[in-house]
Order: sequence, then structure tokens, then C-alpha cells
Amino acid sequence: MEICLKPIGFVRHGFRDEEVKNSVLGVPGYIEVLPEYAEGLLNLEGFSHIFVIAYLHKTREEDRRVLRVKHRRLLRFGVKIDDLPEVGVFATDSPARPNPLALSILRVRSVEGNRIYVDNLDLFDGTPVLDIKPYDRGRVVQDVKEPWWAEELEKRIRGRLGLNLTP
Repeated sequence: MEICLKPIGFVRHGFRDEEVKNSVLGVPGYIEVLPEYAEGLLNLEGFSHIFVIAYLHKTREEDRRVLRVKHRRLLRFGVKIDDLPEVGVFATDSPARPNPLALSILRVRSVEGNRIYVDNLDLFDGTPVLDIKPYDRGRVVQDVKEPWWAEELEKRIRGRLGLNLTP
């Protein structure tokens, strides 16, 4: 089975790819929805956050065959590569994966015409957007559980950044 999807819009922000990769909290910008889909934004401005499903168009073909990875973005927090466990790609948000799709939760600043102004963008400028969904109370997970290695990595990063270790 082959699935063919058409973008409904594109990410816009003007930051270089490296700036986006190295940002901890993402960058500000907007989702530019194509004119034929703009009517679908009606009443979206009341939501504080949205899910954005995007196609990672810069993922190389050989990266689509990757099934095991290390969380390399954690290196910028001082975690050594040897301290990172190798895990299955589906246990990460790595862009190297069979279907290079991204799921981002973004804070909505405003909706103006066919543009959704957001914070926390972790997608490259020009990334095709496949869908947008509101983040609402029905989607909030209360009892999140993570494997030991993810908790350990978070503890190390929070300690390195001097962040409080209690939620």
C-alpha cells in the first residue's frame, strides 16, 4: 500500500537549520496554511496549543532505513555519546525513521488570516505541514511513564542545566 499526502501549508520562520537544531525550546514563527485550506482555521485561535504533523522533507533516503539510534541531540547538554543507550527509532523523536513524520506541540500566539503564529517550532523553515489538530483537555495524559533510561537522561540534563528535579 502506498499513501500519498498533500501539504496543507508550510513552516515559516527564517532561522537557519542549525539554529533550529540547537534550540532547546524551539523558535518563534508561523504556519502558513495554503489558501484553499484557510477556512479550516475558523475558531482555532481559542486554543493555547496545537499539534502539527509535518513531513521531514530533508531526511535523507538512507536515514529512512535506520531502526536504531542514540539521542545525539543530548550531546549539547554535556551527556557523553557512550552514556547514551542505543534504542529503537520508535522510542525516539529522531528524524531518521522509515516515514519521516514529525509531531510537534506548539503554543499558539495568534491566528491571522491563513497564518498561525506559534512558539516552540522545532521544524525547519519550509517544512511541509500535513495536518493541524487542537491540543485540548481530552488529550492530556496524567500518568506518563517512561523507561528507566529516559528518566536517567532527563535527570542528567536537568542537573546539567541546574533545573529542579521534581515536577
